[in-house]
Amino acid sequence: MSTATRPAPVAPARQDPAERRRALYHLASPVSVLTVAHAGVLHGTTASTVTLVSRVPLLIGVVLREGSSFARLATAEGRFAVNVLRAEQAGLARWFADGSRPDGGAQFADVAWTADSYAHAPLLAGALAHYTCRFHGVRRTGDGEVLLGYVVRATADEGAPLLSYAGGLFAATLTPVPAPVPKETAVS
Repeated sequence: MSTATRPAPVAPARQDPAERRRALYHLASPVSVLTVAHAGVLHGTTASTVTLVSRVPLLIGVVLREGSSFARLATAEGRFAVNVLRAEQAGLARWFADGSRPDGGAQFADVAWTADSYAHAPLLAGALAHYTCRFHGVRRTGDGEVLLGYVVRATADEGAPLLSYAGGLFAATLTPVPAPVPKETAVS
């Protein structure tokens, strides 16, 4: 049995909260529109934090603001859809982020979509990927909520993603980074 001791915890250095927040804007993430159909009412919202939580089972997490009407509707319905946007779909991201857009089906009036056969939620035409999810849970964390969903079905297409970065939207051009050359095959 080891008798090694841990070093005493060090208090974190004080930092301006605005600087921390500015630094966190440098986490690039794909932009998605979440959709739900509950009791015949459609709803969509833009999210810039959708991430893989577990591979087995296939589980994603979506970060929303506290008191999100989307989280409430998805919880009540038990299913929802995630539409990962293409670089060319910044207008959709802005539309579903606009708090002054109409409620219900009217917010989808000028948007091309089809209803998912499982969730009945809108799948937006031209999206880079669609994930149909069964509600797994929601957890309040700080000033937000994390909505978890089991991915029941997923489809993907080719194209460049729309990214959220440094507080703005960016059309990404992805360039693969070359793999390192193994040392034993490197030429001197």
